[in-house]
Amino acid sequence: MIVVTSANGIVGIREAIEILRGGGSALDAVEAATRLVEANPDDHTVGYGGYPNVMGEVELDASIMDGRTLRAGAVGALKNYKHPISVARKVMEELPHVMLVGEGASRFAAEMGFQAENLLTEEAAEVYRQGISGALPEDKRDWLTGGIENNLARLAKITADPERAAGTVNFIAQDNQGNIACAVSTSGWAWKYPGRLGDSPIIGAGNYADNRHGACGCTGWGEIAIRCSTARSVVLYQRLGFGLEQACRQAMLDLAHATDDPASAIMSLVAINRDGRPIGMTTIPGRTYVWMTPEMAEPVEEPRIVVDLTEAR
Repeated sequence: MIVVTSANGIVGIREAIEILRGGGSALDAVEAATRLVEANPDDHTVGYGGYPNVMGEVELDASIMDGRTLRAGAVGALKNYKHPISVARKVMEELPHVMLVGEGASRFAAEMGFQAENLLTEEAAEVYRQGISGALPEDKRDWLTGGIENNLARLAKITADPERAAGTVNFIAQDNQGNIACAVSTSGWAWKYPGRLGDSPIIGAGNYADNRHGACGCTGWGEIAIRCSTARSVVLYQRLGFGLEQACRQAMLDLAHATDDPASAIMSLVAINRDGRPIGMTTIPGRTYVWMTPEMAEPVEEPRIVVDLTEAR
């Protein structure tokens, strides 16, 4: 049994471990742990307190996958609901669909009994105001008054800030039955165009789990993970006989062909193989990941393996 998470998931990993210690499922563990991160107002890349889109609205994305059955649920551009991971699980369990977005996702959340609330904290709102105004030159400040709705594409192109909020929380768990589950949740790119979806709610791009081979969760520049189906690639390369590290490295190097400037691409992942061995990789030096087993008193935070995407060119 094991739980693996991105560094910001340390606030939830002990809850996940307690569930596994009590004989609970990997699905229950990753959902419960993710909810704690979503409720953390100090994490501006996930859930409550997440940085908003270019119109100042918080939109959340999440997905969850059951490696035993390959069933999955996802929501995208969800407004006013703090726990998109739980709404995503309800999609998986209550609907014949995999993904709901926008108004449909909000309607479904209300139908399932989730409580609507304002997710924009004053701290995030102030950073948003400064970020929007500070990014615009003087001759374009009129875009913010009287016609912002007519200038969203131009505003998003100038102000979208992947460095500030390219974060996501990833959780992978394997329970005492050998079942694997993966959960991913994010508020997405800061100041993004309304309705933008990254890789987090896309099964195969930001999230994938398969008991037979392993699981992977991604965070970073979601558009290139979508182009390369990065999470699924990690699992597929293992199916083809690659070792865990080799599979992750190859999936990362594939990203170099999805951008004109691989040296500036931002991507990190956490993964396990079917035996529960953990690993973390990144394009950014200094990034870490966290893992824990039920036998451990405290989680371990380790550096991720750094991959230079220019090696693939």
